[in-house]
Amino acid sequence: MASLVLPSPSSCSTSSSSSLLCPRSFTRRLIHDCSRVPASVNNIRCEISKSLSGKPLVPILNDGMLPNFMQSGRVNNAVINGRLKIFSGTANSELSHEIARYMGLDLGMIKIKRFADGEIYVQLQESVRGCDVYLVQPTSPPANENLMELLVMIDACRRASAKNITAVIPYFGYARADRKTQGRESIAAKLVANLITEAGADRVLACDLHSGQSMGYFDIPVDHVYCQPVILDYLASKSICSNDLVVVSPDVGGVARARAFAKKLSDAPLAIVDKRRQGHNVAEVMNLIGDVKGKVAVMLDDMIDTAGTISKGAALLHEEGAREVYACCTHGVFSPPAIERLSSGLFQEVIVTNTIPLKEQHYFPQLTVLSVANLLGETIWRVHDDSS
Repeated sequence: MASLVLPSPSSCSTSSSSSLLCPRSFTRRLIHDCSRVPASVNNIRCEISKSLSGKPLVPILNDGMLPNFMQSGRVNNAVINGRLKIFSGTANSELSHEIARYMGLDLGMIKIKRFADGEIYVQLQESVRGCDVYLVQPTSPPANENLMELLVMIDACRRASAKNITAVIPYFGYARADRKTQGRESIAAKLVANLITEAGADRVLACDLHSGQSMGYFDIPVDHVYCQPVILDYLASKSICSNDLVVVSPDVGGVARARAFAKKLSDAPLAIVDKRRQGHNVAEVMNLIGDVKGKVAVMLDDMIDTAGTISKGAALLHEEGAREVYACCTHGVFSPPAIERLSSGLFQEVIVTNTIPLKEQHYFPQLTVLSVANLLGETIWRVHDDSS
């Protein structure tokens, strides 16, 4: 994807009217500009709904037709022949509906229920014989329940003679257990990959895996989708001068991710939070590598779980003179006490995507939720069409 181009320092002013992104320099935006789309039956209409905190979400297409850059022939062929089917698990049904709406398709009919003892029952309510089936089910909390549901869904499709089964996993749980850091530890990421493969999946589509090596744990093809373009596109709407921006990695392990993100922001400067523990029950020593004084710091991570690392890093940035701190991540796990930490006033805004559904108790004023439905929908079309 082409890099985002920020305004040159000479074009920036100290006022907040300076734009983060020059609109003319970014020719392919994931967010469709509704003002440029004629209101005709031959074009798609976009709808900017409101997020849980009142801030805009990424527009979701609200018509059955697709934008012009997608070939309508493939849509008609898929619908008429019925060779492409999307089914949703119970983990994130709202995202599944948004994906189907983007693609102009209806979700497949499926029955999922729990027996009294907690066992999972799955029955497909329509034929999938000879079809390319996509099962949308993140393994978000409760991870074990949702993972088992995904496995049973895959098995049901395999036994119903589906031609190809793709597990669409917006959030891949157990990804943090991707190596042995101590003796006698399990590499659970490899175990889960084996379970998905043995259940009958032919392909996996996942968003922002915790580490790239997790793709190698699967013995089937893996499409690794990065959600950075969605976050970048939203940041482009913020009034931040390029001279004022610095991208911060909350730990040393995320430097590569933050560097790639900073490069797309017109090669913005990079800072790193280095934390070290001198011994057991000894407080962490936090050090900052880079200059953030008077800057707008954008902290980037793949997920926020308890928010301990990112909140401590934000406190350090404020101590070092950062003017504002934004937290950006793909997966908002938000295990307690994450909400208290994120809403404590350290962050100007906390930006996440909807790979994981947020519960009502997870809402707070600084939260902004961006949708990855358009991104996943387009990826599914390209996988189905054998396109790049």
